[in-house]
Amino acid sequence: MNLKKLTMGAVAMATLLAAMPMSAWAEDLQMWERSGGNAGMVDALVAAWNEKNPDRKIVLTYIPHTEMVPKLAQSIASGEVPDLMGLDLIYGPQFEAAGQLEDITSYFADDASIKTASPGHMKVSTYDGKLYGVPLYADVSALFWNKDLFKKAGLDPEVPPKSLAEIHDFAKKITGVEEGAYGYYLAGNCAGCNIFTFGPLIWASGGTIEPADAAAEPLTGDAVPKVLEWARMMHKEGLINPANQAENGETFHLQFGSGKVGMMGTGNFNITLAREQNPNMNFGITLLPGLEAGQTASFAGGDIVTVPKGSKRVTDAVDFMKFILSDEVQVEVYAKMLNMTTRGDMVDNKYYAEEPLIKDVAKAIDIGVTPYTLKFFELINSPQGPWLQMLQRVYYTDDPIDTIIADAKQQMKDIAAE
Repeated sequence: MNLKKLTMGAVAMATLLAAMPMSAWAEDLQMWERSGGNAGMVDALVAAWNEKNPDRKIVLTYIPHTEMVPKLAQSIASGEVPDLMGLDLIYGPQFEAAGQLEDITSYFADDASIKTASPGHMKVSTYDGKLYGVPLYADVSALFWNKDLFKKAGLDPEVPPKSLAEIHDFAKKITGVEEGAYGYYLAGNCAGCNIFTFGPLIWASGGTIEPADAAAEPLTGDAVPKVLEWARMMHKEGLINPANQAENGETFHLQFGSGKVGMMGTGNFNITLAREQNPNMNFGITLLPGLEAGQTASFAGGDIVTVPKGSKRVTDAVDFMKFILSDEVQVEVYAKMLNMTTRGDMVDNKYYAEEPLIKDVAKAIDIGVTPYTLKFFELINSPQGPWLQMLQRVYYTDDPIDTIIADAKQQMKDIAAE
């Protein structure tokens, strides 16, 4: 053995490591999050953690929304897992039942913060009495309306629509009131966007969508064909931008802030985003309506943060979970950005007191629906699933609505029975 060469090599390596930034060789935690979600909120949480924890920083990677679930499943199967992953809350039960997430129950045995955490998030984070995640961020869907376009169209900018019929009538007046302006917005190629914003229109009207289990009937109620007919009418009359057909969720969160959409179902995250995009735009927020005035509903969604099975950094990952549930982060990161706090006891804060719109969107929490199913991806969120296929046929073909519903029903039943 040539000791001189060995010593020189060691010195060279030490010199190289000293010249490298810490992030290039330190034990960083790896975190995956889906694109098309509330990226601004997640970025801020990770930045706050990294500032307080320079010796165990988080490297955040966004995965395309439509690829997230299969990529996560593949990584868990191969053992090449991130240390943390932000997961659309609706998929929690699916991954928990499959044994693909780390059980973190014991870590929170004496932690009071989860007692006031979002009930919907905690429900889907729990399986067979064990805890597998905590809220990362909370989103509720509501109807945003552009007061400037309302005024230009001769509508009262302070009075939002109270039914689907009024949405249609208002949209008809708004469309074309200025170049590129359309009355309403629906994403044409995003299953998740539609369950978040179009699903509540069905729920509010008294219809059901996904089957709870193999024995349940999907797409029930007289409201289902009526709401679908309404959506077809909106497209046929040109009240929705034809370019929306290509929207797969990647730019969904940027649409309202463009100032060219009169009304849109979107989430609380759009308060901050719209103001950043279009500081001079005036807008309001109300509940998503049904066929009749007085009918309202919302999708209670967002993400949970979990630890994939096989992670070697469970303790560090749990520390991040406790960090984002802390009083300081709830107020100085979530509330300061005008996002929903993920703990109910944190809503009384100085930032919300100064922002009436956050109070308007918070009303959706009481009427929010969070479906609990082990087949949500296959039934609803898959780009090739029956939910999006049904809506695309409604939006963009002349196929009979009854036939479209019957086909989707059978596909959902087959999936639920698998």
